[in-house]
Amino acid sequence: MRKKFDEQFKAMVALEAVKEEMTLQELAEKYQVHPNQISAWKKKLLEQSSAIFERKNKKDEEYTQMKKEKEELFRQLGEMRYENEWLKKKYKQLYGKDPG
Repeated sequence: MRKKFDEQFKAMVALEAVKEEMTLQELAEKYQVHPNQISAWKKKLLEQSSAIFERKNKKDEEYTQMKKEKEELFRQLGEMRYENEWLKKKYKQLYGKDPG
C-alpha cells in the first residue's frame, strides 16, 4: 500500500536528514518511510531551497510591473476623458446642440 505524505511532513523529514544527526536508516525507522524516499526529499530540498527566495522577488517584480501598467492605463483613461469632454464642448459650440 502506498502512503501519501503532506508537504510539511516531507519538509520536516528532509530537514532532519540535512542536519545529519541521525542516519537515513534511523530516520526511516522513526518516520516509517523508505530511506531512498528520504534521500529524494533531502535532494529536492537542497536543490530547490533557493526558489523560496526567488519567488518572492519575482512576485515583487511582477507586482511592480503590473502597478506601472495600471498607472499608465489610468493616465491614458484620464487623457481620453479630457479629450472627450473637449470634443463635446467643441461640437456644442459648432452645432449648438449636444452630440447624441
